[in-house]
Amino acid sequence: MSTLIKGKLDKYLFRERTYTYAVLDGASVPGLPQKLFESQTSNNCLYRGELSDELIHVAPYLVRLSPGSAFVEWLFSECWGKHWGIFAQSEVSASSLQKHFRSLLTVNDESGNPLLFRFYDPRVLVPFLMTCAIEELNIIFGPVKYFFAESFDKSELCRMHVANGALVETKLGFNE
Repeated sequence: MSTLIKGKLDKYLFRERTYTYAVLDGASVPGLPQKLFESQTSNNCLYRGELSDELIHVAPYLVRLSPGSAFVEWLFSECWGKHWGIFAQSEVSASSLQKHFRSLLTVNDESGNPLLFRFYDPRVLVPFLMTCAIEELNIIFGPVKYFFAESFDKSELCRMHVANGALVETKLGFNE
């Protein structure tokens, strides 16, 4: 990743009075649990209970990001264009956000069968939010002020929030 993109991610994702989180997909990020352990980065697995070794490596993780940390430096230099996950800004603690995101992991199909909802995949989140009614947006966003995800063509960062009863999407570019 270019220094320009990394610098823009820093600018777009870190704001005063909010916490910045990543929801990272263990199935997409090679060696994520080990990287989290080695960096001693605060994280919460979104799956409940005792996980098998296989499930530990494919589970989604909520990670609180600290500007300038070694983990953020690594993440921003490696993640772009690989659909590793999404970013969120919120004023709530990681444990509160973990509870909210856990409530989104399972949805039911038309027959009532439970399905895994991979909202943390940017290829899923952005198009899904575009189809939601305001009631659904309020549920998905919950305590989240902004969601961020890479665009499909990877040329921009999509910032999404709810304002005046509607989804607002802003494309944040990487040009100088």
